[in-house]
Amino acid sequence: MQEDEVLAEFRASKALLEGHFLLSSGRHSTHYLQCARVLMNPDRAGRLAVALAAALPRELRRQITKVVSPAMGGVIIGHEMGRALGIDAMFVERPTGTFELRRGFSLEPGDKVLMVEDVVTTGLSSREAIKAIEAAGGEVIAAAALVDRSGGTVALGVPFTALIALNFPTWAPEDVPEHLQDTPAIKPGSRAEA
Repeated sequence: MQEDEVLAEFRASKALLEGHFLLSSGRHSTHYLQCARVLMNPDRAGRLAVALAAALPRELRRQITKVVSPAMGGVIIGHEMGRALGIDAMFVERPTGTFELRRGFSLEPGDKVLMVEDVVTTGLSSREAIKAIEAAGGEVIAAAALVDRSGGTVALGVPFTALIALNFPTWAPEDVPEHLQDTPAIKPGSRAEA
C-alpha cells in the first residue's frame, strides 16, 4: 500500500482532523489522526493491517509468536495484525496507571512479541508497553504502528516499522504558536489527564 493510498483511507473515514489538539504525549498539534475512525470499518482495518504486516522484514515476521498492543488506541490494529500474521493478539492496559496484562492474557517464556500501536509521536506509550510486555516474560523483537508522527526520531530499542510517516508539527505547551493560544485544545485521544 502506497502512502497516498494510506492517506486516502484516512480521508475517506474522516480520520484526519484539523484544529487545535492536545495529543496524549502532552504536545499540541493542528492535526490529529483519529485512528479509531479509520479502523472502525473491518475491511479497511484489515487492509491496513495486511499492508503493515507486509512492511515488516520477512525474517522478523517469521519469528513473531504474539502481538501485543497498548489499550486503547492499539487494540483494533493489534487484533488485525494478529489476524494478518496468523497469531494470537492481546493487549496491555492501565487499570492503575501502569500498563499490565490482564483478562487472563499471558506470555510464555520465549514468546517473540511484536508490539503494535496506532500512532507513535514521542514513543512514551510504546516504551511503557514494551516494559510491561518484558515484565510479563515476553521478548519484544519489533514494534510497528500505522502512523509515525515522530519525524523519524522515535527510539524504542527495537526495530520499528510504520505504514506511513506524517510529520505535522507539534509543540510543547510552552511553545504553542500565538495563533493557537486563544483556541482551546481538544483532546480526542483515549488517555486520561495526568
